[in-house]
Amino acid sequence: MKKFLYIALSLFIPVLASAQQRSTIGDTTAMRQVTIDAVEVLPSAVKVKGMLLLNKEVQYELEGAVDNMYNFKYERAEKQFKSFRRRYPDHPLPYFLMGLSQWWKIVPTNIQTHQYDKLFFAYMDTTIQKAEKLYNNNENNTEAAFFLAAANGFAGRLHSERSNWRKATVHSKRALEYMEIAKAGNGLSPEFLFGEALFNYYSIWIHENYKMLRPVLMFFPDGDKRLGLKQLRHVANNGFYTGTEARFFLMKIYANEEGNLEEAMKVSQQLATKYPDNAYFQRFYARVLFVQGHFSMAERVSLDIIHKLDQRMPGYEAVSGRYASYIMAYINQHKYRDLDKAKQYYQDAIMYAEMSDERESGYFINSYLNLARIHNQQKDKSKAKQYYTVVLNSSEKKSAPYKEARTFLKANKKVK
Repeated sequence: MKKFLYIALSLFIPVLASAQQRSTIGDTTAMRQVTIDAVEVLPSAVKVKGMLLLNKEVQYELEGAVDNMYNFKYERAEKQFKSFRRRYPDHPLPYFLMGLSQWWKIVPTNIQTHQYDKLFFAYMDTTIQKAEKLYNNNENNTEAAFFLAAANGFAGRLHSERSNWRKATVHSKRALEYMEIAKAGNGLSPEFLFGEALFNYYSIWIHENYKMLRPVLMFFPDGDKRLGLKQLRHVANNGFYTGTEARFFLMKIYANEEGNLEEAMKVSQQLATKYPDNAYFQRFYARVLFVQGHFSMAERVSLDIIHKLDQRMPGYEAVSGRYASYIMAYINQHKYRDLDKAKQYYQDAIMYAEMSDERESGYFINSYLNLARIHNQQKDKSKAKQYYTVVLNSSEKKSAPYKEARTFLKANKKVK
């Protein structure tokens, strides 16, 4: 639960949009006045001129690099980011982008890999150092506060994933402080709306789903889930740095929190189409297609994932292999009735689940369950008993797989 708290807090400090809180703690009226249909008058203290974050020429220059990063062409993206850094060595933006590139190397593994942690933290620390220097020279530098909130937020999020609670606490506290300072930049662009959108949605969602966290939320302004979704859609359609991140969250919110698989499929299709080599987007799209019964397209996407995994393309890891192999196994079992192929794909799904240390996942248990059913169907009760035993030992006692395995094993005690 403590880990979830830090992750939940870090959701309010997302990519390049962490520093746009519109109201002070407790001032809900100001927050609710935000709309995505009106452009606010810029505060006099904010000087847009000189902000790399809002510089259209910089955005034009970095567009290809940002797209390469999300399409897992890391080397190309980082080459462009490093070139950008040579021209702006004292600005936090290039270092933050380099850190973001490391983050997206971690994401496809469900945050399990530690391989990129050291470099990720180094870039975020440098981002903080560069931003602190700018901020110390001018406390009205909203852009500096923006990057201080963003970099601290990201660092705090990964520290919480690694159970480094002290460091997560320090970074989260700093991020929240700089969020408040940077609110003077509200209304500059859709980038600054992203954090508020996530706050509006998740503050209510957490309140509804995690009663133990409600006392913590008392210290935050009231959220608005519907407004949050509306704002996220606006950022997704108009944000430069935050557009893809907004679609990433929309996709997950529609699928996991809202139960709106049609909308989840639309967003995931957009992401998978624009970034066809992004393993996370591709496997999410395949899963939604599969759950919605679009087997032909799910098969096509899953075979592409398996091919890219075999080619050892960047970002294609065991997690993607588990998704794709299970989908192919199920389709071969139920659509094509090719039980031999189905068995092989289920074995592959099990292998990838073990490689990614996901032995308690539904993919792992259901792969064994379907292997047991196939062997029972083929009158190989000995093999079926072997697989049902794994199901019995791996699943929850009240679950349907557990009950099915127990029933079979009781009826076939004498089978060797």
